[in-house]
Amino acid sequence: MKYGLGVWLMVSLWVVGCKKEEVFTYGVNDVSVTQPGAYKPNMKSDLELISIAYNDLFGSSITPDELESLVLPYQALGDKRLVIDMIILNFLNEPTVSMPTDSEMRADVDGFVAGCFRKFFVRNPSAFEQWFVKDLIVRDTSIHPEVVYYAFMTSNEYRHY
Repeated sequence: MKYGLGVWLMVSLWVVGCKKEEVFTYGVNDVSVTQPGAYKPNMKSDLELISIAYNDLFGSSITPDELESLVLPYQALGDKRLVIDMIILNFLNEPTVSMPTDSEMRADVDGFVAGCFRKFFVRNPSAFEQWFVKDLIVRDTSIHPEVVYYAFMTSNEYRHY
């Protein structure tokens, strides 16, 4: 009887303690989160990028002679992205660039940021993008319109359409 009670106690503990685990299933729907206008699957060619950058900054098309003068250094160097960045930086240093002054930018930072998104990315900024860029400009007085334009124009999104 001594062993029978122990076996019975062990079997009863095993039956009570070993329950099948309940599996809970929640109905979760897949949701695609995208921003309208942000999906740009096609990459601009480098010459398209130079032409578009020129048009964005000067408000007119680049002449064939100007484009040809930029193609030579582009073809001579191996790092094409660096050459494109240097060309954009050169464009930004031209005195005839159509860009707001620092005081105009700081007078209407929201309008400036929204204008940059529309001009360079051809879309409106999300609320977070608007806040983030505005916060950078407001917090740091060393950020001038040239710096913001350069950041937009050398971004990956600017290279796509």
